[in-house]
Amino acid sequence: MERRLAAVLFADVAGYSRLMQASEAATLAALRARHAEIIEPVVALHKGRVVKLIGDGVLVEFPSAVGAVECGVELQAALATANVGITPDRQLVYRMGISLGDVIVQGDDLYGEGVNIASRLEHLAVPGSVVVSETVYSQVRGKVGFRFEDMGEKTLKNIAQPVRAYMVFNPPSGQSRLGGSKEVHKAGISIAVLPFANVSGDPEQEYFSDGITDDIITDLSKISALKVLSRSTAFTFKGRAVNVGHVARELQVAYVLEGSVRKSGGRVRISAQLIDAASDAHVWAERYDRDLSDVFELQDDLSLAIVSALKVRLLPEEECAIEARSTYDTEAYRMYLMGRRYLNLRGARNYEIALRFCRQALQSDPEYARAWALSALCLSYLNHSGRTSDSGFEAAQKALSVDPTLAEAHAAMGRIMAEEGKFEEALAAHRESLRLEPESFDVHHNFGTTYLELGRYEEAVGHFEEAARLLESDHTSLNLLALSLKSLGRNEESATATYRALERIEREVAARPDNANALAHGALALARLGEKERASEWIDRALIIEPDDATDQYNLACAFAQMGEPERAMDLLEASIPRKPTEFLQWMKLDLDLEPVRDHPRYLKLSAGCEARMAHASEGQDVA
Repeated sequence: MERRLAAVLFADVAGYSRLMQASEAATLAALRARHAEIIEPVVALHKGRVVKLIGDGVLVEFPSAVGAVECGVELQAALATANVGITPDRQLVYRMGISLGDVIVQGDDLYGEGVNIASRLEHLAVPGSVVVSETVYSQVRGKVGFRFEDMGEKTLKNIAQPVRAYMVFNPPSGQSRLGGSKEVHKAGISIAVLPFANVSGDPEQEYFSDGITDDIITDLSKISALKVLSRSTAFTFKGRAVNVGHVARELQVAYVLEGSVRKSGGRVRISAQLIDAASDAHVWAERYDRDLSDVFELQDDLSLAIVSALKVRLLPEEECAIEARSTYDTEAYRMYLMGRRYLNLRGARNYEIALRFCRQALQSDPEYARAWALSALCLSYLNHSGRTSDSGFEAAQKALSVDPTLAEAHAAMGRIMAEEGKFEEALAAHRESLRLEPESFDVHHNFGTTYLELGRYEEAVGHFEEAARLLESDHTSLNLLALSLKSLGRNEESATATYRALERIEREVAARPDNANALAHGALALARLGEKERASEWIDRALIIEPDDATDQYNLACAFAQMGEPERAMDLLEASIPRKPTEFLQWMKLDLDLEPVRDHPRYLKLSAGCEARMAHASEGQDVA
């Protein structure tokens, strides 16, 4: 019998039985999502090992007590962040207990008093907290930056001697959460650009501060001597009060850039500071006050100042790349950023608003390639929704004629070609977009959509996972990921993806209750998870807000099909499909959400009508 000394963490979900009674499918999917997205990565970061999952519980082993406590606190912080925007009755809130002691090893499993004490301490924790034994406290005291509250001696079930317990308190964000002198691993000169805060006093200016952050990340990424953390990772810290030194250690970067943007009338102020992770000291700080018309010069100055502060040698071609921009017209730039904001909200109404902003941008700068590419994406999506006959082809062509290296223009062209059934051309365009910009949401989302339409589900899964990672607010890719996984027979993973989508949708609906597209996707997610009552409520809301969007109607038809209401599903299919492009029949044939109505007489009639429409369109093309 093998024995060893180990730090053991045991965690389970408070109120698990209540959650399971409310919705078993949604709760299980949520558990899988928390394990995959939070628990396993954070445990690995702290050199732990997930021993086993026990219903809602998880048992974790660590080689050190410090690692166990740091992990427990980090997990609770990450799990609390994941609950933001989710109604209290649906939140997964964990309790955690940590012990240090002798354990019995049998294969990959652990037994013994160390495990039992951790499990009993977990019962003492209030939801969202961590409780540790006195042996753990004595090992970590003075080595971590947390505060401990003595809970006194506790008599634990099936444990012979009383155990003194301590509750762990995480200090405010202004204090160091980690102790010791843990070194940051530096791979070259690595830097994270945290999302610049919008301090304009107007939440509507968020698009501008996010755009400035994106451009700084893009500029610094052009410098070969720098390793810049991806936007997707950096934006996970958006809106959070963070300790910069801790963030740097967590992300394993040498430097962190943070700042704020204040835009008022025709003026803009950008404050920025560069921090050395090793010393937690300011390397450089500056405040720029400029006319809005000078915003591009300001961005150039800021990027070059960072390069100078880091003592990086800038190659002539890199300086030229930083100073090269798709437009030098600040009004066009501002309109483009607004357009992107509405595009990411999804739904035909938002696409139409985004398109209007693009047209305003192009009035200011007719050669603005990114505005042409965004127009092409909007038109492609609107054509897919039956709101316009313009496929976006000419706009995509114009974007590519101005800038053949623009990935989002190739991504738009890929979707346009796919919608026309020209899949070879579509895949070629998608591959070129991926080559040009492998870290683009637009690239992966549109590539995944085309693969899904072709029935190439494995490839679709990879792209939708990447898209969801690259844009933290996106729920559409996760719903399509769920459909792709379901088509592969990976039903548990599909349910997990559906729940991940629902979490993002709930945050969006809480922020913008009139987003009919989010409500429609949410209704479908709820229907897939078996929550028929909530799904019905969301369907009603979506149809009141946006009664005539063909794509929303289609998604709501899928929801009704999943809820076992075939007649209502057919009502919406018959209302939406005739307004869709003829090639949409290919999508409808592959969509497993419609499986429950495949043999319905009304579905068979509708499908036959679509086949005839496709045949007629094909004959027309042949004649031409």
